[in-house]
Amino acid sequence: MKNTKRNVLLLIGVAALVVALDQLTKWLVRENLALGEEFYPINALAPFFRFTYWKNTGAAFGIFQNASIPLLILAIIIVGVIIYYYFHLEEEILVFRICLAMMLGGAIGNIIDRITFGYVTDFIAVGRFPVFNVADSSVTVGVFLMLIVLFLEEKKAKKRGANNTEPENGSKDG
Repeated sequence: MKNTKRNVLLLIGVAALVVALDQLTKWLVRENLALGEEFYPINALAPFFRFTYWKNTGAAFGIFQNASIPLLILAIIIVGVIIYYYFHLEEEILVFRICLAMMLGGAIGNIIDRITFGYVTDFIAVGRFPVFNVADSSVTVGVFLMLIVLFLEEKKAKKRGANNTEPENGSKDG
């Protein structure tokens, strides 16, 4: 039971931190920048890195514009899948759980925007890359770290499997 309580606190804590940071930064942008206005927080990186207030009614990379309702429904389904999967993990891989919590927080952050405004507030602009936000970053980092963890766990499993198939005591069949 202790692990379940700890896992719930981890999920809620990480997701809540992501949502709070995401919503705070989006609020600051909406309050301080006009739509399309740019702000260069680090002069040495201007114009490569900037904050640009942007309303995104679509998905990543500007696809599916004006599809907020279907994307909202999809995001809610994804939240359900993440929560289900989180509580049905057999192994206790802490980083994996943190990754899922990051993805959950990011999904919830963008859901809040879609419900509240009908669009997602994006503002981080890097080079020619599409404008994104803290929630998007959290989902991306969560997925990337999860892929690394899965890759490393797969490697460990193969190594364990290879070690288990070696003959014991140096004996050979034949």
